[in-house]
Amino acid sequence: MADLRGFDANHVEPTSDFDPIPAGKYLAVITESEMKPNKANTGHFLQLTFQIVEGPYKNRYLWARLNLDNPNATAVQIARAELSAICRAVGVLAPNDSVELHNLPLVISVKCKKRDDTGEITNEIKGYTKKEALQPGTAGTQPSANSTPPWRRN
Repeated sequence: MADLRGFDANHVEPTSDFDPIPAGKYLAVITESEMKPNKANTGHFLQLTFQIVEGPYKNRYLWARLNLDNPNATAVQIARAELSAICRAVGVLAPNDSVELHNLPLVISVKCKKRDDTGEITNEIKGYTKKEALQPGTAGTQPSANSTPPWRRN
């Protein structure tokens, strides 16, 4: 149970549904990070929250989950390689805590993916590069060739 005294929905605009953003490259920062147990309770993943900081999708959030502690060695290897790309992109090569990666700009490459379970289109982060890799003024405005969401293609 949570104490909600003082909250009045009459004075707060409700959120609306968020459609996935188009595939492309976006300037972002990590705003939160947390180790969480996986569904099977056989390991843990590092959940990273990314906030887009420029362009038409400014203040939108995306998430990445890195299986850093998992019985599947391949999953761990993929997660460690992804973490290495993030560390290189923000210039922190040997962090002692994930908070050291927070609020440092990097470019995330976003793709659109159809979920197997619901068929809905979702976003997935597929790459990380240094901020300098993005030309000034192009964050979120130069999507990839397949940037048109599948539900809007003819």
